[in-house]
Amino acid sequence: MDEQKKLEHQIELATRAAALVRDETTGQRFRSFAEELKRKLRRMMRRGKVRARAYELWEQAGRPAGRELEFWLEAERQIEDDREERKGSDASSKR
Repeated sequence: MDEQKKLEHQIELATRAAALVRDETTGQRFRSFAEELKRKLRRMMRRGKVRARAYELWEQAGRPAGRELEFWLEAERQIEDDREERKGSDASSKR
């Protein structure tokens, strides 16, 4: 099972457990654990997007040696800009 599927499965189990337990403290711990796993999953997915975009940028630049960090940072910037743009357009469409 790949890491993403494993995290998704763990999130599902923690969410189910939170709904089933009667003790509120234990339920809250399960919910907190599920949220922590969701954050980890989002970070992992973002890393994959950055990696793919950095590779595209590197290829477009002719595959130069020794500039990996430059392409990685540019990919991070582009992906963050896209995310912020989507967040802004989502907020304006809800008005």
